[in-house]
Amino acid sequence: MIRTTDLAEKEVITIKDGRNLGPISDIEINLEEGRVEAIIVPAPGKLLSFFNRENDYIIPWKNIVNIGVDVILVDIKDIIELEREREDI
Repeated sequence: MIRTTDLAEKEVITIKDGRNLGPISDIEINLEEGRVEAIIVPAPGKLLSFFNRENDYIIPWKNIVNIGVDVILVDIKDIIELEREREDI
């Protein structure tokens, strides 16, 4: 079993390109089913912004490949495309 405080101390890394997305800032929980739905990682440059989450990475729990001692590995194939779209706006 893992605690949410333990998750918050880990960096999120993509397995596609090894990109460090940063630490988890929040977790989405389905209270009806009692399970974690997703982890939320702040968009670059928004580490302390709690109220504006429109550009944050919302990573579904099913995309977590492994939770290690220091990092969480995620399988997100479209992070680069998502960042390109943000730059075009």
